[in-house]
Amino acid sequence: MSDMFRLPLGDVVEGAVRWLIDALGGFFDVVAVVFGGLYDWLDASLSTPPFWAVILVVAAFAYWSKGLVLAVGSALGLLVIVAIGQWSNAMDSLALVILAAAVAIVIAVPLGIWAASSDRVSAVLRPVLDFLQTMPAFVYLIPAMLIFGVGPVPGMVATIVFALAPGVRLTELGIRGVDAEIVEAGHAFGASPGRILRQIQLPLALPSIMAGVNQVIMLSLSMVVIAGMVGAGGLGGAVVQSLSRIDIALGVEAGLSVVILAMILDRVTSGFSAPRERRSRTSGDAATAAATTADEPRPAASTPDAATTADDRRQPVAV
Repeated sequence: MSDMFRLPLGDVVEGAVRWLIDALGGFFDVVAVVFGGLYDWLDASLSTPPFWAVILVVAAFAYWSKGLVLAVGSALGLLVIVAIGQWSNAMDSLALVILAAAVAIVIAVPLGIWAASSDRVSAVLRPVLDFLQTMPAFVYLIPAMLIFGVGPVPGMVATIVFALAPGVRLTELGIRGVDAEIVEAGHAFGASPGRILRQIQLPLALPSIMAGVNQVIMLSLSMVVIAGMVGAGGLGGAVVQSLSRIDIALGVEAGLSVVILAMILDRVTSGFSAPRERRSRTSGDAATAAATTADEPRPAASTPDAATTADDRRQPVAV
Protein backbone atom coordinates (compact mmCIF):
# COMPACT_ATOMS: atom_id res chain seq x y z
CA MET A 1 0.00 0.00 0.00
CA SER A 2 2.83 2.42 0.85
CA ASP A 3 4.45 1.84 -2.57
CA MET A 4 1.26 2.99 -4.29
CA PHE A 5 1.51 6.44 -2.67
CA ARG A 6 5.28 6.78 -2.85
CA LEU A 7 6.50 9.99 -4.50
CA PRO A 8 9.59 9.13 -6.60
CA LEU A 9 11.33 12.43 -5.83
CA GLY A 10 14.76 10.88 -5.43
CA ASP A 11 14.49 9.11 -8.77
CA VAL A 12 13.51 12.37 -10.47
CA VAL A 13 16.48 14.21 -8.97
CA GLU A 14 18.84 11.39 -9.93
CA GLY A 15 17.55 11.48 -13.49
CA ALA A 16 18.01 15.25 -13.59
CA VAL A 17 21.59 14.96 -12.35
CA ARG A 18 22.44 12.30 -14.91
CA TRP A 19 20.84 14.43 -17.64
CA LEU A 20 23.01 17.36 -16.56
CA ILE A 21 26.10 15.16 -16.75
CA ASP A 22 25.23 14.13 -20.31
CA ALA A 23 24.17 17.60 -21.48
CA LEU A 24 26.85 19.71 -19.77
CA GLY A 25 29.70 17.23 -19.66
CA GLY A 26 32.06 19.58 -21.50
CA PHE A 27 31.34 22.46 -19.14
CA PHE A 28 31.92 20.26 -16.10
CA ASP A 29 35.21 19.10 -17.59
CA VAL A 30 36.33 22.71 -17.95
CA VAL A 31 35.30 23.47 -14.37
CA ALA A 32 37.21 20.42 -13.16
CA VAL A 33 40.36 21.47 -15.05
CA VAL A 34 40.18 25.08 -13.80
CA PHE A 35 39.47 24.19 -10.18
CA GLY A 36 42.02 21.39 -10.21
CA GLY A 37 44.70 23.67 -11.65
CA LEU A 38 44.00 26.44 -9.17
CA TYR A 39 44.04 23.99 -6.29
CA ASP A 40 47.33 22.44 -7.38
CA TRP A 41 48.93 25.88 -7.76
CA LEU A 42 47.71 27.15 -4.38
CA ASP A 43 48.58 23.89 -2.63
CA ALA A 44 52.09 24.01 -4.09
CA SER A 45 52.43 27.65 -3.02
CA LEU A 46 51.64 26.69 0.57
CA SER A 47 53.46 23.36 0.73
CA THR A 48 56.67 24.05 -1.22
CA PRO A 49 58.16 26.86 0.92
CA PRO A 50 59.60 25.97 4.31
CA PHE A 51 57.06 25.95 7.10
CA TRP A 52 58.64 28.94 8.85
CA ALA A 53 58.15 31.11 5.77
CA VAL A 54 54.44 30.31 5.63
CA ILE A 55 54.16 30.94 9.37
CA LEU A 56 55.78 34.37 8.95
CA VAL A 57 53.30 35.26 6.17
CA VAL A 58 50.32 34.16 8.27
CA ALA A 59 51.69 36.04 11.29
CA ALA A 60 52.06 39.17 9.14
CA PHE A 61 48.41 38.92 8.07
CA ALA A 62 47.39 38.38 11.69
CA TYR A 63 49.41 41.41 12.80
CA TRP A 64 47.83 43.52 10.07
CA SER A 65 44.39 42.30 11.12
CA LYS A 66 44.45 42.64 14.92
CA GLY A 67 47.96 43.23 16.18
CA LEU A 68 50.83 41.52 17.91
CA VAL A 69 48.85 39.20 20.19
CA LEU A 70 47.04 37.50 17.30
CA ALA A 71 50.27 37.30 15.29
CA VAL A 72 52.09 35.50 18.11
CA GLY A 73 49.12 33.23 18.78
CA SER A 74 48.81 32.30 15.11
CA ALA A 75 52.51 31.50 14.88
CA LEU A 76 52.38 29.32 18.00
CA GLY A 77 49.30 27.48 16.70
CA LEU A 78 50.95 26.73 13.37
CA LEU A 79 54.08 25.54 15.19
CA VAL A 80 51.89 23.08 17.10
CA ILE A 81 50.62 21.74 13.75
CA VAL A 82 54.22 21.30 12.62
CA ALA A 83 55.14 19.57 15.88
CA ILE A 84 52.37 16.95 15.60
CA GLY A 85 53.24 16.13 11.98
CA GLN A 86 50.10 17.49 10.28
CA TRP A 87 51.67 20.38 8.37
CA SER A 88 51.27 18.90 4.90
CA ASN A 89 47.66 17.88 5.51
CA ALA A 90 46.91 21.29 7.01
CA MET A 91 48.28 23.10 3.95
CA ASP A 92 46.19 20.86 1.66
CA SER A 93 43.06 21.73 3.63
CA LEU A 94 43.98 25.41 3.82
CA ALA A 95 44.40 25.59 0.04
CA LEU A 96 40.98 24.00 -0.45
CA VAL A 97 39.35 26.30 2.10
CA ILE A 98 40.86 29.47 0.61
CA LEU A 99 39.86 28.56 -2.95
CA ALA A 100 36.35 27.35 -2.11
CA ALA A 101 35.65 30.30 0.19
CA ALA A 102 36.93 32.78 -2.41
CA VAL A 103 34.63 31.37 -5.10
CA ALA A 104 31.68 31.29 -2.67
CA ILE A 105 32.28 34.92 -1.67
CA VAL A 106 32.55 36.03 -5.30
CA ILE A 107 29.13 34.45 -5.91
CA ALA A 108 27.49 35.36 -2.59
CA VAL A 109 28.23 39.09 -2.36
CA PRO A 110 26.72 40.04 -5.77
CA LEU A 111 23.71 37.84 -5.04
CA GLY A 112 23.27 39.57 -1.69
CA ILE A 113 23.49 43.00 -3.34
CA TRP A 114 20.95 41.94 -5.95
CA ALA A 115 18.59 40.59 -3.28
CA ALA A 116 18.91 43.80 -1.27
CA SER A 117 17.94 45.90 -4.29
CA SER A 118 14.92 43.78 -5.29
CA ASP A 119 12.23 42.33 -3.03
CA ARG A 120 11.25 39.87 -5.75
CA VAL A 121 14.77 38.48 -6.02
CA SER A 122 14.96 38.26 -2.22
CA ALA A 123 11.68 36.32 -2.11
CA VAL A 124 12.99 33.86 -4.73
CA LEU A 125 16.39 33.41 -3.09
CA ARG A 126 15.10 32.94 0.46
CA PRO A 127 13.70 29.39 0.05
CA VAL A 128 16.73 28.39 -2.03
CA LEU A 129 19.08 29.55 0.73
CA ASP A 130 16.96 27.78 3.35
CA PHE A 131 17.28 24.59 1.34
CA LEU A 132 21.04 24.98 0.98
CA GLN A 133 21.52 25.60 4.70
CA THR A 134 19.29 22.80 6.00
CA MET A 135 20.28 20.03 3.59
CA PRO A 136 22.75 17.64 5.30
CA ALA A 137 26.29 18.32 4.16
CA PHE A 138 26.91 14.72 3.11
CA VAL A 139 24.18 14.95 0.46
CA TYR A 140 26.17 17.50 -1.55
CA LEU A 141 28.99 15.03 -2.00
CA ILE A 142 26.88 12.53 -3.96
CA PRO A 143 26.10 14.60 -7.09
CA ALA A 144 29.51 16.29 -6.90
CA MET A 145 31.22 12.90 -6.96
CA LEU A 146 29.02 11.73 -9.85
CA ILE A 147 29.88 14.84 -11.88
CA PHE A 148 33.56 15.36 -11.03
CA GLY A 149 34.72 11.95 -9.86
CA VAL A 150 36.98 11.47 -6.83
CA GLY A 151 39.47 14.04 -5.62
CA PRO A 152 39.65 17.61 -4.35
CA VAL A 153 37.40 19.10 -7.08
CA PRO A 154 34.10 17.46 -5.94
CA GLY A 155 34.93 18.40 -2.37
CA MET A 156 35.57 21.97 -3.48
CA VAL A 157 32.29 22.22 -5.42
CA ALA A 158 30.28 20.73 -2.55
CA THR A 159 31.99 23.17 -0.17
CA ILE A 160 31.08 26.16 -2.36
CA VAL A 161 27.41 25.14 -2.49
CA PHE A 162 27.27 24.42 1.24
CA ALA A 163 28.99 27.67 2.34
CA LEU A 164 27.18 30.02 -0.02
CA ALA A 165 24.05 30.86 1.99
CA PRO A 166 25.37 32.94 4.93
CA GLY A 167 27.36 35.19 2.60
CA VAL A 168 24.22 36.04 0.63
CA ARG A 169 22.04 36.53 3.71
CA LEU A 170 24.43 38.76 5.65
CA THR A 171 25.29 40.87 2.61
CA GLU A 172 21.60 41.51 1.98
CA LEU A 173 21.00 42.17 5.68
CA GLY A 174 23.86 44.67 5.86
CA ILE A 175 22.77 46.67 2.81
CA ARG A 176 19.12 46.71 3.87
CA GLY A 177 20.21 47.89 7.31
CA VAL A 178 21.78 51.09 5.96
CA ASP A 179 19.85 54.14 7.12
CA ALA A 180 17.37 55.19 4.43
CA GLU A 181 17.96 58.88 5.17
CA ILE A 182 21.62 58.55 4.24
CA VAL A 183 20.69 56.91 0.94
CA GLU A 184 18.11 59.62 0.28
CA ALA A 185 20.74 62.25 0.96
CA GLY A 186 22.94 60.63 -1.67
CA HIS A 187 20.07 60.75 -4.16
CA ALA A 188 19.42 64.38 -3.25
CA PHE A 189 23.02 65.30 -4.09
CA GLY A 190 22.64 63.65 -7.50
CA ALA A 191 24.70 60.51 -6.89
CA SER A 192 24.08 57.60 -9.25
CA PRO A 193 22.82 54.26 -7.85
CA GLY A 194 26.21 52.68 -8.51
CA ARG A 195 28.03 55.43 -6.65
CA ILE A 196 25.59 55.20 -3.73
CA LEU A 197 26.24 51.47 -3.59
CA ARG A 198 30.03 51.83 -3.70
CA GLN A 199 30.49 54.87 -1.47
CA ILE A 200 27.55 54.68 0.96
CA GLN A 201 25.88 51.27 1.22
CA LEU A 202 28.86 48.93 0.94
CA PRO A 203 31.09 50.85 3.42
CA LEU A 204 28.29 51.08 5.98
CA ALA A 205 27.33 47.43 5.44
CA LEU A 206 30.94 46.23 5.66
CA PRO A 207 30.72 44.81 9.22
CA SER A 208 27.77 42.63 8.22
CA ILE A 209 29.45 41.61 4.95
CA MET A 210 32.63 40.67 6.80
CA ALA A 211 30.58 38.61 9.22
CA GLY A 212 29.20 36.77 6.19
CA VAL A 213 32.73 36.24 4.86
CA ASN A 214 33.72 34.86 8.24
CA GLN A 215 30.81 32.42 8.23
CA VAL A 216 31.58 31.33 4.67
CA ILE A 217 35.16 30.50 5.68
CA MET A 218 34.07 28.61 8.79
CA LEU A 219 31.53 26.54 6.87
CA SER A 220 34.10 25.88 4.17
CA LEU A 221 36.52 24.52 6.73
CA SER A 222 33.87 22.27 8.28
CA MET A 223 32.85 20.97 4.84
CA VAL A 224 36.44 20.36 3.80
CA VAL A 225 36.76 17.81 6.59
CA ILE A 226 33.62 16.04 5.36
CA ALA A 227 34.93 16.22 1.79
CA GLY A 228 37.76 13.93 2.85
CA MET A 229 35.28 11.10 2.30
CA VAL A 230 35.45 11.64 -1.48
CA GLY A 231 39.23 11.75 -1.67
CA ALA A 232 39.78 15.47 -1.06
CA GLY A 233 42.74 14.62 1.17
CA GLY A 234 44.17 16.99 3.74
CA LEU A 235 42.97 16.94 7.32
CA GLY A 236 39.62 15.54 6.22
CA GLY A 237 41.38 12.54 4.73
CA ALA A 238 43.30 12.07 7.97
CA VAL A 239 40.06 12.15 9.96
CA VAL A 240 38.44 9.58 7.65
CA GLN A 241 41.55 7.41 7.91
CA SER A 242 41.47 7.61 11.70
CA LEU A 243 37.82 6.50 11.64
CA SER A 244 38.51 3.54 9.41
CA ARG A 245 41.47 2.44 11.54
CA ILE A 246 39.97 3.51 14.89
CA ASP A 247 43.18 5.47 15.39
CA ILE A 248 42.55 7.82 18.31
CA ALA A 249 45.96 9.50 18.09
CA LEU A 250 45.61 10.40 14.42
CA GLY A 251 42.03 11.60 14.94
CA VAL A 252 43.02 13.88 17.83
CA GLU A 253 45.98 15.33 15.93
CA ALA A 254 43.96 16.00 12.78
CA GLY A 255 41.04 17.40 14.77
CA LEU A 256 43.32 19.71 16.77
CA SER A 257 44.86 20.97 13.54
CA VAL A 258 41.39 21.76 12.20
CA VAL A 259 40.59 23.68 15.39
CA ILE A 260 43.81 25.71 15.14
CA LEU A 261 43.18 26.60 11.50
CA ALA A 262 39.59 27.55 12.30
CA MET A 263 40.64 29.83 15.15
CA ILE A 264 43.29 31.57 13.05
CA LEU A 265 40.97 32.10 10.07
CA ASP A 266 38.14 33.28 12.33
CA ARG A 267 40.25 35.85 14.21
CA VAL A 268 42.04 37.15 11.12
CA THR A 269 38.91 37.61 9.00
CA SER A 270 36.91 39.17 11.84
CA GLY A 271 39.76 41.55 12.59
CA PHE A 272 39.77 43.21 9.18
CA SER A 273 36.42 44.92 9.85
CA ALA A 274 37.16 45.89 13.47
CA PRO A 275 39.66 48.71 12.71
CA ARG A 276 37.15 50.36 10.40
CA GLU A 277 34.48 50.19 13.10
CA ARG A 278 36.84 51.72 15.65
CA ARG A 279 37.87 54.48 13.28
CA SER A 280 34.25 55.24 12.46
CA ARG A 281 33.33 55.29 16.13
CA THR A 282 36.29 57.51 16.98
CA SER A 283 35.46 59.90 14.17
CA GLY A 284 31.84 60.03 15.28
CA ASP A 285 32.84 60.77 18.87
CA ALA A 286 35.23 63.48 17.72
CA ALA A 287 32.54 65.07 15.55
CA THR A 288 30.04 64.96 18.42
CA ALA A 289 32.55 66.52 20.79
CA ALA A 290 33.37 69.23 18.29
CA ALA A 291 29.69 70.00 17.74
CA THR A 292 29.05 70.11 21.49
CA THR A 293 32.00 72.44 22.02
CA ALA A 294 30.78 74.71 19.25
CA ASP A 295 27.29 74.91 20.80
CA GLU A 296 28.52 75.71 24.30
CA PRO A 297 28.31 79.45 25.22
CA ARG A 298 31.67 81.09 25.45
CA PRO A 299 32.49 83.09 28.61
CA ALA A 300 32.56 86.85 28.22
CA ALA A 301 35.96 88.43 27.90
CA SER A 302 37.33 89.96 31.07
CA THR A 303 37.77 93.61 30.21
CA PRO A 304 38.22 96.55 32.61
CA ASP A 305 34.92 98.06 31.46
CA ALA A 306 33.04 94.87 32.12
CA ALA A 307 34.58 94.49 35.57
CA THR A 308 33.75 98.09 36.41
CA THR A 309 30.17 97.63 35.27
CA ALA A 310 29.81 94.53 37.42
CA ASP A 311 31.21 96.36 40.47
CA ASP A 312 28.83 99.29 39.92
CA ARG A 313 25.90 96.91 39.88
CA ARG A 314 26.89 95.50 43.25
CA GLN A 315 27.00 98.96 44.96
CA PRO A 316 24.04 99.81 47.22
CA VAL A 317 21.65 102.41 45.96
CA ALA A 318 21.91 105.69 47.97
CA VAL A 319 18.61 107.10 49.18
